[in-house]
Amino acid sequence: MNFKRLLSYLIPIKIDEAKSDINKNLEITWNNGQLVLDSENTNFSYGSLQKVLRFGLKEIGLEGIKSFKSALILGVAGGSVIKTLVDEFQYKGKITGVEIDAETINLANKYFGLDKTENLQIIITDAEKFVAETRETYDLIIIDIFEDNIMPDFLFGNAFITNVLNLLNIDGFVVFNTIVSDNSAQIRNEKFVKLIASKNIKLQRIPNLEGDNELLILNNLL
Repeated sequence: MNFKRLLSYLIPIKIDEAKSDINKNLEITWNNGQLVLDSENTNFSYGSLQKVLRFGLKEIGLEGIKSFKSALILGVAGGSVIKTLVDEFQYKGKITGVEIDAETINLANKYFGLDKTENLQIIITDAEKFVAETRETYDLIIIDIFEDNIMPDFLFGNAFITNVLNLLNIDGFVVFNTIVSDNSAQIRNEKFVKLIASKNIKLQRIPNLEGDNELLILNNLL
């Protein structure tokens, strides 16, 4: 074990940083013996975020995920959920990753070997635009989109989620990671839940994960 990694059990050790037009400051840090990707105000990959999304995937189940043929990741960052899918859930299907911030992908390739993942296509574009234009469909869609620690408003709008659900195969799942850190965010999520209720989609809510995260798991049973 190298010295910086060992020391990180006491204090975080920054080893690289990059400037981003989207997320401002990005940092690669040793933290508790693990390399993580952070923005200025939140964890982006391989820290608490990976634990949150792993929990959501466990709710779907290993056998279900192994049977999926196609997955769409909206918000790739360092690619920790992709690694979790492949290494821990034995997912063998095609993965399409959509990420607006090219700098996070550069760091993910350099430090986490994202570009070594088989059957992975990374598309540098805006997720809102992508779901409105693509004609592909998917068994699993993961939404994990932040600008630093802010969730863009479009994620909770009818147009975006309608487009997402139009891409979801029958018996497919959407795992939507949200942060509920104040009353306005709680109200936002409640409105979104009512919106989903109007679409005949099964919804499971899992609040208070790793602090303020609330996972919304949508299942297309129709």
